[in-house]
Parts: sequence; C-alpha cells; structure tokens
Amino acid sequence: MKDLARLQRLLPYLARDRRRLIIALILLLPVAAAGAVQPLLVGQVISVLRAEPSWWWLEAMPMALAIRWLIGLLLVAVLIRLALQGSQSLLVQTIGQRLTAQLRIDLFSHSLNLSLRFHDRTPVGKLITRLTNDVDALAEVFGSGAIGVLADIVTFVVIATLMLSINRPLGLLLLALQVPITLLLISLQQRYRKANYRVREELGQLNSDLQENLQGLEVVQMFRRENLNSKRFAITNAKYRRAVDGTIFYDSAISSLLEWISLAAVSLVLAIGGHLVTSGAMGLGVLTTFILFSQRLFDPLRQLAERFTQIQAGLTAVERIDELLDQPLDIQNATTFTVSNQPKLGEVIFEDVCFAYRDDEPILQHINMHIAPGEHVALVGPTGSGKTTVIRLLCRLYEQQQGRILLDGIDIRGIQIAELRKRLGVVLQDTFLFSGNVENNLKLDTNITRPELEKLCNDLGLSPLLERLPNGLDTSLRERGGNLSSGERQLLAIARVALRNPSILIMDEATAFLDPSTEATLQRDLGRLLTNRTAIVIAHRLATVEASDRILVLKRGRVVEEGNHTDLRAKGGLYAQLADLQEKGLASLY
Repeated sequence: MKDLARLQRLLPYLARDRRRLIIALILLLPVAAAGAVQPLLVGQVISVLRAEPSWWWLEAMPMALAIRWLIGLLLVAVLIRLALQGSQSLLVQTIGQRLTAQLRIDLFSHSLNLSLRFHDRTPVGKLITRLTNDVDALAEVFGSGAIGVLADIVTFVVIATLMLSINRPLGLLLLALQVPITLLLISLQQRYRKANYRVREELGQLNSDLQENLQGLEVVQMFRRENLNSKRFAITNAKYRRAVDGTIFYDSAISSLLEWISLAAVSLVLAIGGHLVTSGAMGLGVLTTFILFSQRLFDPLRQLAERFTQIQAGLTAVERIDELLDQPLDIQNATTFTVSNQPKLGEVIFEDVCFAYRDDEPILQHINMHIAPGEHVALVGPTGSGKTTVIRLLCRLYEQQQGRILLDGIDIRGIQIAELRKRLGVVLQDTFLFSGNVENNLKLDTNITRPELEKLCNDLGLSPLLERLPNGLDTSLRERGGNLSSGERQLLAIARVALRNPSILIMDEATAFLDPSTEATLQRDLGRLLTNRTAIVIAHRLATVEASDRILVLKRGRVVEEGNHTDLRAKGGLYAQLADLQEKGLASLY
C-alpha cells in the first residue's frame, strides 16, 4: 500500500503525457493478441500436416495452399507484433524521460529551497545520488518495467483464456502452479527491497566520500592523507559491494527458480498430453499449441524476474525521492504580504532572539539589538560567540526558535524571501563563484547593461583586476573561481553586491584575504558604497572596527558590551582585552 501511495505521487507527471500513455495502454491488447495467435497458427500447421481436425476454412483447402496461408498469417502476426511493440516502446520511453526530466527539476528546486539546517545534516553526495542515480533508476523501471508488467498481465490473461478453451483440466493444472510461484516472488520481493535500499544508501555514502576527498584534495596532499583516505574509501567501497552482492543473490535465485519450474511444467504437459495423443483424445497439433502456450504462460513471470531488479530499484528510488520531496520547508515564504512598496530605511531590530543549531547547544540567547537606519555597526567577539549566526538569521537562512527580527518595523517572516534578500547585500569571507565568465558572476540575477557594469567596476576600483585578466569581463572562470586568488574573488564578491544597491550591507570578514594595499583602495571605495546605508560588519581587524558608529561585543550568544571604540576601550572589558592583544599581535577581535 505504501508503494501504491508513493506511485500515486507520479500521477501529476504522467497526466502531462496522458495521450501518449492512453495510446500505449490501448496497444497492450493487440500486442498480446498478436503474440497469442502465433502458437495457434503453428498448431494448425501440424494439424493440417497430420490431417487432424483444424479450422473449418482450412479443411476446405488443399494441404499446400492451407500451409501457405498459415505461414503468411504467421508472418503477418509477427510483423504486426513487432510494429506495435516498437511503437509502444517509443511512447513509453518518451513518457519516462519526460517524467524523470521534470522530476529532476522539481527535486533540484526543492533542494535549493530547503533550509541550511537540512543541508547541514545531509551530505552533498547523498543528495547528488538522489538527483542522479535514483531518478535514473525510476526512468529505467518506468521505461521497461511499468508498462512491461501490464503487458505481461494482459498476455497472461489472454494465454490462460485460450489454454482453458483448448483443454480445461490441463489448463487449470498449469494455472494452479502459478499460485506458489507468485507467493514465493512476493516473499523474495520484500527481502530484495531491503537489500536494494541498503545499496542506495551505501552508494550515497560512496559518492559523499568521493566528493569530500576531491574538494579537499589540497589538504589531503598537504598532510599526506592519500593512503589513509584511500583505505577509508576502500572500506566504504567494500560495504557497497557487499550490499550489491545481496541483491544479486536474490535476483539470481528468482531467475533460476523460474527456469526450473517452467521446464517442469513443460515436462508435465508433455507427459499428460503425450498420453492423451496416444489414446486419441487429443491431436498432436493441439498438443503442440498447448506446449507453446505453457511456455508462454511462464513468460510473464520470467519477464517479471528479469525486470525484478529494475522494478525494486525503481520502487526504492521512488521511496528515497519521496523522502526528499517530503522534507518540509523550514523557511516558509510569506504569501499574503510584501514590502516592495514600503520605505526602505534599513532599520534592524532583534527582540529577545534565541537560536540553537541543536537543542542542547544554544548559540544565541535572548539577543536584543537595535540598528538605526544608516548606522554602521560592528559585531566582534570570540570564535563561536554567534556573530555569523546573527547574519544568517537576518537573511532567513535559519529560523530563530524564539523572538522576532524586524526590518523597518516589519517582522522578516512577513516579508517575501526574494524581497528580503534583495534588500540585503551580503559579502562573506568564503566567496563562492560559479563556473562561467566574470560578467555573469557579477550580474547573477540583475539586468544591468554592459556599459553600466563597466562603469561600476571602475568606480569600485576593479579596473586593475580586470586589466590583469586575459579577457576582462569575458574571462572564463573555473569551478569556484579556481583560477583567481582569494583576494580577487573577494573583490568580485563585493562588486556584485554593490550592483544590487541594497539598503543594508552585511560584511562577514569581507576583506580578510586582501593585501594591505588592495584593502586600503577598497576601503575608500566602500566609503561611497556605505553612504546612506545601514552596515553590519564582522571583522577582526581593529582599523575596520574603529570606523564603526557602534560596536556590539558578543560572548557565548549574548551581547555583553555595546558602544563605540573609545568608550569600550575605556571600560576595560572584553573588547579592550581583545584590542590590547591585537595591538600586541597576539590575537584578533575575532
């Protein structure tokens, strides 16, 4: 029942191709009929050759003419079946590919909309497995399994009906053999399903380990971890191999068992049918037809066994895909209110905000702060004090467990996410650049023209950087901007935020990787960017913090000090201690 409920989720995707699907289903009966008529024609050939009772219209013909007619009809039946099967297969494969293409898009979109809380606990490799291997498994089972199972059922019904019409006792005997075989298949199916789910889990872990080592290749080589990591990967690979061996065992057992049972059934038909022929109760042509039908009667189960791996892999894939699609969106978008027409002053208020990544580890505890429009505020404190978490909550990358955050007097949960993040310009310490060219990485979602982009780059002091690049704005970037230095990536990150003209500028160690000369140049340009804007800065350099209107000092998730640089130095508290240590070169304000 659970499988049926999961498969029902695919109905909206299939509805988009309902015409193709209906045609493919309609073709099931003529394809089965074209296959079932072939044993009848072969049996009639033998009946004509042995002068046994045959179809009435054949008895009126000379033997040679009757044989030619039967051979011609057999050829036509084969050609019709091939043509119908080819058309049906083309339709089914087209439907399957269109279904999985749209499903992959929906999975990708849903994954991007899930909160960082979900992605923190889910390895990227496992997500990739679901979007690639699991979706491919679903496409394979739909293309060759779903319609194939229905075709086998129709074929079984047609053959069973014809067998019962030819010889009821012998037909009932063969049909009775199907019952224990079906029960055995159901039993093995349940065991195979569990084994196949384990295969998918181990494959996800395998992909996760591979991605982690490739992304951290520099660290692996620097610390000579090649041998150790290779051994760990070998252990993961061995677990995956053992899981696959489990599915192979069940698959092989089912296939061999069905072959033995089908051979035994044919032997039984030969024994009983041979006795009936020798006693004159049945003609050899009828026995031949019955033997061919008995072989084809097991074809649906044999085909099911061959599709067994695909079907179970597809059902497992549907289960894992549903698990991802059923993940709730922790960050719900506002549907009834937008502030696009409200004044954008840049006022930020935290009211009794509490947050924890895990229930037993509170990060922010009853944070209250008010940042006035146009005010420049610096957040400082020891590592782990919650500075970056404040930024993440303001951007709604996470949702606080208690309290509320106001932007220009409106709870950010009532602001549409696109509107909220449009008003926030964030520059992070770890800059991410997409593969492509420099221009596309600067524009992202903006519609700025090329001349406007060039002017803004010049205003921000990016001209020396663009001149160093081989093709300026058209320079191709490798994955994550690997052909640029850390400082160059940060310059581009600051420039793409400036393009959006945000009302609030957030800088989390944005100048950490810049050399003193470049930072000094950029600070002058940032002065223009910060004019008439609210700014929230996380920095460990004293010069950056001193320029702020107000400094908030965090410790263990609480604001323990507040004021400007001079006042906080005079108090002699935590800020003063950190500042003294930094002046001595012993620590930072981080």
